Amino acid sequence: MLDHDTSARLASFADVLAGELPDTWTSSHLPPEAKDDLAELADRIWDLDLVAASLAEHPLQQAAVLSRPDGAQLVLVDRHDGRDGFLIAAVAPRALPDEAYRAVSEPNGIALADDPFLSAEQVSGDLLARYDSALAQVRHNALVGIEPSQPERVVLTWQPDGSLAAAPVGETATAVLAANGFVQDQPSGIYRLSGDDTTAQARAVRETGRQLAAQGIATALQHPSGRIAPTATPPTTPPAPAAPRASTTRAR
Repeated sequence: MLDHDTSARLASFADVLAGELPDTWTSSHLPPEAKDDLAELADRIWDLDLVAASLAEHPLQQAAVLSRPDGAQLVLVDRHDGRDGFLIAAVAPRALPDEAYRAVSEPNGIALADDPFLSAEQVSGDLLARYDSALAQVRHNALVGIEPSQPERVVLTWQPDGSLAAAPVGETATAVLAANGFVQDQPSGIYRLSGDDTTAQARAVRETGRQLAAQGIATALQHPSGRIAPTATPPTTPPAPAAPRASTTRAR
């Protein structure tokens, strides 16, 4: 169990570091009691080097998450090499599909000295530059294969994980999607509907089609093959979700 001083030290360091980074960053602390949040965070750490090796031997007992308004996140964790300071790594956005990360190099994390001001310079000049470059590639990849919608037609595209994605045009279509459970990925602007509950998904899409039709907007469903089929009542069973990865650390 971590003592209070250790937790306070990590949280305090993260607060100062966030204030020294370029743009606007905020920090939040995940204590040992937040086991579910820590497990979910560990799965999204975008690293196959220093931080991944550390987590393989020392699972997360606490962490500080630094967040930027555009959705970018960094995670600050304890070092276990006998040295002062922390490790910091990029976090993969949860809203983007795994396929978008293919062929994109991980912006592996770095070790920081126990000085938040010097660390801010390290992060800005190294990790952030690589992270922003990787994020741009992934967000571009996420748009590939999603048929653009038009003012008079919204195209819903099946994703390999069984979810549906759409890039609506206009406030009316956007409002209908949001009202029926589609969640916007802020960086890309894509709206996604989870396929975890296929019955709820099918119901949501039928209602989406009905509401859009009432506004004079057609609905089309794009299958994985790229074929477009107009529909207001899509099939009730989506493609089988992709098998989950066994690893607990995000490896792209």
